[in-house]
Amino acid sequence: MKATHSPRTPRPQDANLCAAGFLRPLALGALLLSLSACSLFDSVGGLFGDDDVEPPAELVEFEQELRLNRRWSVNVGDGQGDFYNTLSPAIDREFIFAAAADGTVLCIERATGDVVWRERLDDVEISGGVGASSGLVLVGTREAEVIALDQISGRELWRTTVSSEVVSAPQTNGSIVVLQTVDGKLVGLDAVTGAQSWIYETTIPALTLRGSSKPVIAGNNVIAGFANGMVASVNAANGFLQWEERVAIPQGRYDIERVIDVDGDLLLVGNTVYASSYQGNLMGFDVQTGRIVWGIEASSYHGLAQGFGNLYYTNDDSHVIALRNNTDDVVWENNSLRLRSVTAPRTLGNYIAVADFEGWLHLLSQVDGHFVSRVNVDGDGVRAPLVTDNDTIYVFGNSGRLAAYSIR
Repeated sequence: MKATHSPRTPRPQDANLCAAGFLRPLALGALLLSLSACSLFDSVGGLFGDDDVEPPAELVEFEQELRLNRRWSVNVGDGQGDFYNTLSPAIDREFIFAAAADGTVLCIERATGDVVWRERLDDVEISGGVGASSGLVLVGTREAEVIALDQISGRELWRTTVSSEVVSAPQTNGSIVVLQTVDGKLVGLDAVTGAQSWIYETTIPALTLRGSSKPVIAGNNVIAGFANGMVASVNAANGFLQWEERVAIPQGRYDIERVIDVDGDLLLVGNTVYASSYQGNLMGFDVQTGRIVWGIEASSYHGLAQGFGNLYYTNDDSHVIALRNNTDDVVWENNSLRLRSVTAPRTLGNYIAVADFEGWLHLLSQVDGHFVSRVNVDGDGVRAPLVTDNDTIYVFGNSGRLAAYSIR
């Protein structure tokens, strides 16, 4: 764990990273040039050779304390597709909504796994989703479109063209739909018509991670994190800037050393919004004023979770770490999944759930971080953030299989 620093003066960690130390399988697959070509790197070996890459940790055996029971499983198109998508399901009321890269969108009953409706959007490659609230199902596309479907019928309500690809889930409160594009714009659309209401623009660096955090709607505020290491809050009605704060400061001589994306989903707890940055910091901000209320030096491209008085995160080496709320105290750290490209942590009862690149779903104790259960859910791996609700974990595998697991 890195040394901490004053929460009012965020300072990034040492970014003097060698190629082998930085270019992990997941990080390399996620990097893109954000100027004209947006070229995606495909493999580590093709650039540096296998000898330059530390292999992922082998799974350690343990005595399982409980079972993860698969309640139901549904196929959702081609899953994450051929690009580095992280499409994740969304829950609203008694339904869960999921989308695949090939344009397939489903509404499923959470309790039974019964498919309520299935729609296939023609000539569409979905890259951002799913957002679900206020009667809408929202997805973004590689072709720079935002599409709204009716939650009850699956009927397309509207589609709007934006400035560039959308790789995170659009969000809505019923009045406004907000989304982030890969060219650094935060956009507000009318929820009924899809017409653009406002746009907030930032400048993005030459090199960024492929991804963006989904915006958070908190009352009259829309809060988003950007590839330049900033978090900004704008007025939901007109897009006027409320406040802007830096999570990380770029350091280093080369562009690859200066990557500081805020890609993990923001965590809203009461009046505090938490953000994480790659090669930067974890920070907490007051929702209304943007005042920094907490900060620690750490690197993560995933969002955080909270439970048992702790904040949980997975760092860029796939260590799962628990911090005492709003302090620099490390409660525990589990490094047994090192370099396994684990997802963001999700809390479920007394446990934390993460999944990895080989498709294993891991359950850890919130108390001390030891493993309590494990099951393989998708041989093609899992990239998408998990979704949890009460005693159920919903896992959307890369192959397109959405499954619900409960603790038994």
